[in-house]
Amino acid sequence: MKKGDIILICIILCMAALGFGIMIFGNRGDGGTLTVTIDGKVYGTYDMSKDQEVTMDESTGYNRFEIKDGVVSMVEADCPDQYCVDHAAIHREGETIVCLPHKVVLEITEGDVQKEVDA
Repeated sequence: MKKGDIILICIILCMAALGFGIMIFGNRGDGGTLTVTIDGKVYGTYDMSKDQEVTMDESTGYNRFEIKDGVVSMVEADCPDQYCVDHAAIHREGETIVCLPHKVVLEITEGDVQKEVDA
């Protein structure tokens, strides 16, 4: 390989890495709504701009999550594994926290922006 070939390969790799970074990190915005489902049914939707703490004491189990400064975290749960409590806080559209034993899903959905339907 010649020096020009190596430079060309480096440029292509840099462009691919830049495109991948834009696709992964640039595509999602901060979420505006938190949708909570229990066993596939919507339990509630919450505005991410309002600080609040919500306790869910259902027949499936006990969970408590907190929305603070636009970030959601599972604060407490009575499930045996505690993966949902140990999960990192979420704040971007499409991120989720799942408590499998209690069938609870916290998912951030987009804010006020309406997506157009693709024909």
